[in-house]
Amino acid sequence: MEWRRLWTRLKKEPLALTSAVVIVLIVVAAVGAPLVAPFDPLGINLDALRLPPDGAHLLGTDSKGRDVLSRVIYGGRASLGIALVAAGVSVVIGLAFGTIAGYFGGKIDMAVVALVDLLLSFPSLLLAVGITVVLPAGAFSVVLALALVGWGGFARLVRGVVLSIREQAYVEAARSIGCSSARILIRHILPNCGALIVVVTSIRIGGFIMSEAALSFLGLGIQPPIPTWGSMISLNRAYILSAPWMVLFPGLALFVTVMAFNIFGDFLRDYLDPRMKG
Repeated sequence: MEWRRLWTRLKKEPLALTSAVVIVLIVVAAVGAPLVAPFDPLGINLDALRLPPDGAHLLGTDSKGRDVLSRVIYGGRASLGIALVAAGVSVVIGLAFGTIAGYFGGKIDMAVVALVDLLLSFPSLLLAVGITVVLPAGAFSVVLALALVGWGGFARLVRGVVLSIREQAYVEAARSIGCSSARILIRHILPNCGALIVVVTSIRIGGFIMSEAALSFLGLGIQPPIPTWGSMISLNRAYILSAPWMVLFPGLALFVTVMAFNIFGDFLRDYLDPRMKG
């Protein structure tokens, strides 16, 4: 029934519906990349260097003769995978710290708030760059950096929600009958954070995709020849005037994906909490 209501609401908002369709297509292409991509994304063809888009290569080829469309599809697989894992890890960390701080209060709350304030005082991308520089380059380093940078803001949101929930009558009733703190957190407080988790995760995915692209652009993400949108833009930026399709299409894919997740996240926020509409 809830899915039917969501679909009914979604059909009334064309922009949100379009963004949902775009997200589904991107996810399907990323998961089924070996079946969807027309060429090997790593296959070098010296007879097809920097070819413009045509019938054989719909998005052209790059400086090594590799099919740009295939690399964009596989780049989306890497970028989206890293963003999803990083968002999941940051949500788990932020949920744990925010819930504990909001429920127990006191010195625990003060310590968590101080830690979050310290974390948020640094520019997030600069902090992510510092973490990835220390660690070996690769997907694990990017996921760890994005997760460590992104959990603070989510923890602050969860803390605010828990502070209001813990004063509700049903929570007081649970305490009065002797329910343990763990049971109250799991059975009464965490379920009320579900909408917040869905909304924040959907919005954060777009931000993490952009951050991953920035790190890859700087050479701190997944290393070539494995394609990501950020590394494709970085490696081909020297040809932006002579062969602009090598930069244009990865950048367009990045732009469309981030916009789709942000628009759909705003729709979910309005749907799950009508007070936030507008």
